Amino acid sequence: MLTHFNRLFPLWALLISVLAFYFQEQFSTLSSAVVPLLATVMFTMGLTLKKSDFDNVLADPKPVLVGVCCQFLLMPLIAITLANLLQLSAQLTAGMVLVGSCAGGTASNVITYLAKGDVALSISMTVVSTLVGVIATPLLCSFYLSQTVSVDTMGLLISIVQLVLLPVAAGFLINHFFASQIDKIEWAIPSLAIAIILTIIATVVALNADNLLDVGLITLIAVVAHNCLGLMAGFFLSRLFGYDLKRSHTIAIEVGMQNSGLGVTLALEFFSATAALPGAIFSVWHNISGSLLAAKWGQNRDSLEYLLRDAESANNSDDKSHS
Repeated sequence: MLTHFNRLFPLWALLISVLAFYFQEQFSTLSSAVVPLLATVMFTMGLTLKKSDFDNVLADPKPVLVGVCCQFLLMPLIAITLANLLQLSAQLTAGMVLVGSCAGGTASNVITYLAKGDVALSISMTVVSTLVGVIATPLLCSFYLSQTVSVDTMGLLISIVQLVLLPVAAGFLINHFFASQIDKIEWAIPSLAIAIILTIIATVVALNADNLLDVGLITLIAVVAHNCLGLMAGFFLSRLFGYDLKRSHTIAIEVGMQNSGLGVTLALEFFSATAALPGAIFSVWHNISGSLLAAKWGQNRDSLEYLLRDAESANNSDDKSHS
């Protein structure tokens, strides 16, 4: 049952956004809870990590490095380019760059699984990008935004350590030392994370309800373009590096899907509610686009595997007839 709940995340996000728009007063009171909620999400991510996830990186680091480099080099660059082309306000630009500078989101692991991609590679990329993002995110924001808005680089760094590094590390250590106990509740962890992210999205929509109609459409266009260009760049660049379709699909998903919940939380803490809007929209949209791609790529992979099995079966039949 929870699996169906998780897969319908885009639908729940849309519904909760509509509710938050009409009942903004009730949801906006949750603004002070956004930071601890996001820290809880990162803690749940840590609970799902195992030592083998880090072993995968050490065993084959090149595709992980390619994906992580694409993520932190391309996504913020695409964000600032789109913001300039669409002439977004300084606060919306800050929100776009924040999302682009964040690590990959945990939802990408689920989407990769549904797409029948390389799940081990997806998890490895999420882990590495999360750790790299502790330093990269504040530096990238400072680099791209210092000319337009005031950026507290050190404050961002400290906040990311508190929001990301410490909760993830705590979750990982608890899972490492109490693995048997965590295994009993692991089935519920993704649903808990999704419920928390839905709460964060609703809060941001409620805080932006008054100006959502004015900036919502142009922000939606920017976010959709950002996500789609990230997916395309991740796919085609990984193909240029010689990776097969399975790995290229995985890298594309990791590059295009961001930890937008972190972007929302940092925007609320260091910029404004308006700056958090791109992250909230991104949270909804990248799950929609990811689910559509997963369905298409997963179906294609099933068809390809069927053809390969069929061809192998035909070859075996020919060999037996010849013998």
